[in-house]
Parts: sequence; structure tokens; C-alpha cells
Amino acid sequence: MKGLRLTVIVLALSCVFIGGAPATAQNGAAATLQELARARAATAKYHTVERAVADGYVAIGLYIPGEGLHYLKASLIDGIFDPEEPEILLYELGPGGRLHLVAVEYLVPLALSADAPEGFTGDLDVWREDTEEFGLWELTAWIWLNNPAGIFEFFNVRVP
Repeated sequence: MKGLRLTVIVLALSCVFIGGAPATAQNGAAATLQELARARAATAKYHTVERAVADGYVAIGLYIPGEGLHYLKASLIDGIFDPEEPEILLYELGPGGRLHLVAVEYLVPLALSADAPEGFTGDLDVWREDTEEFGLWELTAWIWLNNPAGIFEFFNVRVP
């Protein structure tokens, strides 16, 4: 009987200690999901590339397999992370030559931040430090096309 009581006590304490961490993680995950929803709502209008161009996004002639065609709004490269104002829209070339919005990308100049910038709430987003080519911190969010590797992964195998 003592063994059973001890087992129940250990299980109860484990639930308290282990259960506390996921609650914090869930709160962070909920905030991240809300921020991603804001990003989706703000960029839904850009499914039509003409609307993106009308709002100041410019095709910069950069196509990267696994990312897509980059449309940049240079005026947003100011060191401020705003989920609703991505500096880059990523498009995939679809059937008939039609462009499909697949992801957004956030940029912060390395000169403005020695460490990875604060981005989405929590630790799920991963900023990439591009020191050689552009001198930017980069964060991709696959909010319009599922990325099997994860929403914040840089490359998506579904984008040729």
C-alpha cells in the first residue's frame, strides 16, 4: 500500500512540475498563432501580385528554389518587426505563369541588431543571419503554403 501511495504522490508531483511548462509554452504558442493570423489577414490582399505592386512591393529579380520569387518593399526595412508589414512577399510560379503568394519574409539590417531580432512571440521563429550577400537578419513565415519542415523554416520543398 505504501508503494502505491508513493507512486501516486510521484505522479502528482510530476504532473505539477511537467504540467507547468507546457502551460507557458501554450501561452507563447497561442500568442504566436495570433500574430501569424494578423500576418495572414494583412497580406491576404496580396494574392493578386498587382495589388502588391500597387502597394509598393517590387519584383527584385531574385528567385530562389525552395523560397520563390521575391517582391520587396524597401521602405519597410527599418529595423522594426511588425507581423502585419513583411518586407518581402514570396510567390510561387503556378500553372499558366500565374503567381501564388506562399510566404512572407521579415528583414532587419545586421547593422541595427547584433543579435537576432525579437520576432514572433516565443522561441519558434528562427532568424537567419545573411552576412555575405545582403547584410540582413531574415525570417520566413510560410503562412500561405504549408511547409512540411515547419512554418518558420527557410526553405520549402514544395516550392520548385
